[in-house]
Amino acid sequence: MEIRNIAIIAHVDHGKTTLVDAMLKQSGTFRDNEKVAERVMDSGDIERERGITILAKCTSLEYDKYRINIVDTPGHADFGGEVERILNMVDGVVLLVDSSEGPLPQTKFVLGKALKLGLRPIVVINKIDRNDARPDEVLNEIFDLFDKMGATDEQLDFPVLYAVGREGWAVKNLEDVNQPNKDLKPLFDLIINHVPAPKADVNAPFRMLATTLSGDNFLGRILTGKVLSGKVRMNMPVKAISLDGQTVEQAKITKILAFRGVQKTPLEEAEAGDIVSIAGFSKATVGETLCDLSVNEAIEAQPIDPPTLTMTFSVNTSPFAGQDGDRAKLQSRVIWARLQKEAESNIALKIERSETNESFEVSGRGELQLGILIEQMRREGFEFSVSRPRVVFKDIDGVKCEPFEEVIVDVDEEFSGAVVEKLSKRKGTMTDMHPTGANKVRIVFKVPSRGMIGYLSEFRTDTRGTGVLNRVFSDYEPYAGPIERYRNGVLVSMENGTTTAYSLFALEPRGQLFIGAGVEVYSGMIIGEHAKDNDLEVNPVKGKALTNLRASGHDEATVLAPPRVMMLEEMLSYIADDELLEVTPKNLRMRKKELDASVRHKQLGRKKEM
Repeated sequence: MEIRNIAIIAHVDHGKTTLVDAMLKQSGTFRDNEKVAERVMDSGDIERERGITILAKCTSLEYDKYRINIVDTPGHADFGGEVERILNMVDGVVLLVDSSEGPLPQTKFVLGKALKLGLRPIVVINKIDRNDARPDEVLNEIFDLFDKMGATDEQLDFPVLYAVGREGWAVKNLEDVNQPNKDLKPLFDLIINHVPAPKADVNAPFRMLATTLSGDNFLGRILTGKVLSGKVRMNMPVKAISLDGQTVEQAKITKILAFRGVQKTPLEEAEAGDIVSIAGFSKATVGETLCDLSVNEAIEAQPIDPPTLTMTFSVNTSPFAGQDGDRAKLQSRVIWARLQKEAESNIALKIERSETNESFEVSGRGELQLGILIEQMRREGFEFSVSRPRVVFKDIDGVKCEPFEEVIVDVDEEFSGAVVEKLSKRKGTMTDMHPTGANKVRIVFKVPSRGMIGYLSEFRTDTRGTGVLNRVFSDYEPYAGPIERYRNGVLVSMENGTTTAYSLFALEPRGQLFIGAGVEVYSGMIIGEHAKDNDLEVNPVKGKALTNLRASGHDEATVLAPPRVMMLEEMLSYIADDELLEVTPKNLRMRKKELDASVRHKQLGRKKEM
């Protein structure tokens, strides 16, 4: 059976996972009466909750006399490390673009990686049934993007299909959109005819580049990749080689798993060209070459873009430490071990010990990637504190440089002025602006990553929740200068206890509250935002002095304004440099680094003297 290896690449929410669902169903992968969940490839809880793909996943289907191995990739730039790795496994890509939104930052990012590898994309303009679809304009934008990215003449001659992945059909010409009985046959045929068979020498010694790493309670480390040459068999002696050609370890193959549909099927033997997972190694990791004992040269791996954002993970020192989570997962050595395990499989992540053993520096691609890691750890029972994100500076030719991002904003014209003003204050430079429909405008900026921290919530407010913002790492450029932070002070609890409606009602004129009545708080915990620019110590647990004329039942009639509820990523970008986010399995609490108010006041006085 001939093999075709492809990746589905696109910007977030352009329909990659939904299209793969339809391909699996129409190829007969599932039984007619089999119940299949939507977005079957998004198997993680967080992926399903947020509607995004975080980890690249493999599947395969059989069509006619061909086996098509498909890799579904993440669309968010924060998980770009996943995209870069899997492109080494495939021989072609299907580039999916929304018929209304057109190419967006992540489209540019993943396409650039694919073109550099010499892959010839198939373009699918998806969601062609949208009321605001503009397929002809989008096709021109795609062609311009290919040209800007330095595509070869062969790559510029890309085939195009028009599709509605949700309904499971694709057509070659726009005129055929209204034809009945449409399906994905044009896409299957194009993959078979356009994507080359894998270049593989079955008779050469076994070589495979480890592209992804996962764990299994019974099998141990499982490494996935494409077999570049030779054959791999059960119980075969093999070794792992690092990028510099050094032997990492020798092992024996204990399991070979192939992707058949959405399941993994055990094999006795796999040969060059197929994408498989193998078990048996205890140290080998992503980016290393798994090979026959006679091989001494490592396979060249695609370089991974460096992290741009850093956060400090530290032991939870709040008075509530240990109340929610697993007490065994409070200690610094356990947190460090968990972070090391994450860095092994996620090569876009970098972890380092700080000067003390109580905290660690964790660097990644963006707030979302680090936020997902935090969410995964809290669901596993860990408790810890994290600092405000900060960018990673670099010294390039003696010049201090910082990461910049390309930011594409789609807004109603009436809100464009506010967006331009806010991003200009954050050292952003507008590079393009053009209308995209009725009273809609697309604005492109280049902004320091520092300036984007904490901006999303402001953007939603400024555009009344109607704006769409997309961003992707661009490059390192000289330091843009100080950026003034526009955040008021905070309301800080000065007491331990349970909040009362009586005390919170009295605090409402002072600012916006983050919590309601009946919430446990401690001294130094942030409970709201002050209406002024200074921090304010408040007592949210004060009860009403009771007399014959002032009964406690009167509190029930007190009506409080709804508190402002923030998501994890919003809290990370909200906290200041002297604040922390306390993370537990059941709670997220913002707090001051120094809980003692008298010590904080002394520190503030010293700063003013300086």
